[in-house]
Amino acid sequence: MTGDTTGISYVRGDATAPRGKGVKVIAHVCNDLGGWGKGFVLALSRRWPEPEAAYRRWHRERAGNDFGLGAVQLVRVAEYVWVANLVGQRGIRTGRSTGVPVRYEAIDAALAALAGHALDLGASVHMPRIGCGLAGGRWERVEPLVTARLVARGVPVTVYDAD
Repeated sequence: MTGDTTGISYVRGDATAPRGKGVKVIAHVCNDLGGWGKGFVLALSRRWPEPEAAYRRWHRERAGNDFGLGAVQLVRVAEYVWVANLVGQRGIRTGRSTGVPVRYEAIDAALAALAGHALDLGASVHMPRIGCGLAGGRWERVEPLVTARLVARGVPVTVYDAD
């Protein structure tokens, strides 16, 4: 495990198997279309069906809830493990699209909301390099958001890079 000046711990491993003791929240970025089927969400779904089912229900019933860019949904998957669905991606990348779907301002808002939940739960937060896979974001832009919204508020954060 390595730390750096941001206060984030970086490890090699699987973010769906968070390390350490206590309550843990696994955070990842979702799109605003209700689509779930590529990237990190596949690893989540292999491990637990609840995050996908909750996300799809949240999207389907969005007229009556807070679903949208910047929103957070916490789903309990084990006694001490939660998954945080963060809506931080506008649409999805297609062969015809220009630009990337990541929305840094939405990730920032979602991380700010997640910090409150994590503090209420007394939880650490675990994640892959959110927004940097299919969403097309750059970690140099996301990392400062994680540091400002989570680490600066006292939430321990571990980022997992695949083996």
